[in-house]
Amino acid sequence: MTETTAPVAFPQSRTCPYHPPAAYDTLRTERPLTRITLFDGREAWLVSGHATARALLADPRLSSNRDRPGFPAPTQRFAAIRNRRTALLGVDDPDHRTQRRMVVGDFTLKRAVELRPRIQQIVDERLDAMTAGGPVADLVSAFALPVPSMVICALLGVPYADHDFFEAQSRRLLRGPETADVLDARDRLEKYFGELIDRKQREPGTGLLDDLVHRQLREGDLDREGLIAMALILLVAGHETTANMISLGTFTLLQHPERLAELRADPGLLPAAVEELMRMLSIADGMLRLAVEDIEVAGTTIRKGEGVVFATSVINRDETVYPDPDTLDWNRPARHHVAFGFGIHQCLGQNLARAELEIALHSLFDRLPGLRLAAPAEEIPFKPGDTIQGMLELPVTW
Repeated sequence: MTETTAPVAFPQSRTCPYHPPAAYDTLRTERPLTRITLFDGREAWLVSGHATARALLADPRLSSNRDRPGFPAPTQRFAAIRNRRTALLGVDDPDHRTQRRMVVGDFTLKRAVELRPRIQQIVDERLDAMTAGGPVADLVSAFALPVPSMVICALLGVPYADHDFFEAQSRRLLRGPETADVLDARDRLEKYFGELIDRKQREPGTGLLDDLVHRQLREGDLDREGLIAMALILLVAGHETTANMISLGTFTLLQHPERLAELRADPGLLPAAVEELMRMLSIADGMLRLAVEDIEVAGTTIRKGEGVVFATSVINRDETVYPDPDTLDWNRPARHHVAFGFGIHQCLGQNLARAELEIALHSLFDRLPGLRLAAPAEEIPFKPGDTIQGMLELPVTW
């Protein structure tokens, strides 16, 4: 492996919303492992090769436990809440396995298939509302955000009437802008879920949270704080990621009319197109781990106590796996991308996300064949590199 003379700073912002930052070009030429600097000047290993990434993501010598001293923090916002109680993403086995078993039944492929009619109903309702107020709309607020928000609320048993509150706090949690905003948003969300759990204990309803309250909480498998942490990650991750994929996926398709024409001519391509879009867009860039033992990999030794960051956007552009990786290609076998992670922490909600994306994108372009941007593409704002990637707004007309 050849190291750079000056480690690349990570994360950085994209100049095009669907391509990795230009500053990451050196990471692509120096695969599969190199050094980076984080916001506080601390160095870490960055993984940019596909095979190396999948091997390391499945390696138990890398920990996801954010409580461990030295766990890498890519931003000051992350550092501020790193030691707050987490569920699923921020814990290792056996605790992770125990937590995942509690909820995995609601995120199986079978369950996602069962939910498709409800997802279709939500998508149709949102398109009805958007077109009734058209012909110009912000696709983010009118469609991309409410669809997954309504779906995850229905699945969890969270009142959608509260969506303005939890969507706003989710934005603050993920984007700040100040550390104080992140801490306050976390406090507000924890208070909200604590009160919701207390209410569900008194007045049982339907949904995954109700099941957890009346099974795991009552039987002592989860304590109240653990259930709050579980509810928070399921709600925030359950709508933020898919909302960004819908908005950025739509923008990307409108910028590639020849690929969009192929989808319109053959809707059977849609499942493959969703995989390819997830590979290319890689909205969750920068999975984090800490080495708890020395690891020999790719001719290099990752030492115990060193941080490891996975550059998803670069890993998913590895030309040894994906020829001509900067090009959208519905015919390539893209299923082995790491947009959903890999190993024990592979995204719990991936089956639900695929169903939502397929239904949302198909219905959007089927209902609105004349859909197009309502502003020059270069003027439409998208998110900075230190958060989940996506469009801040997406003005469209039809």
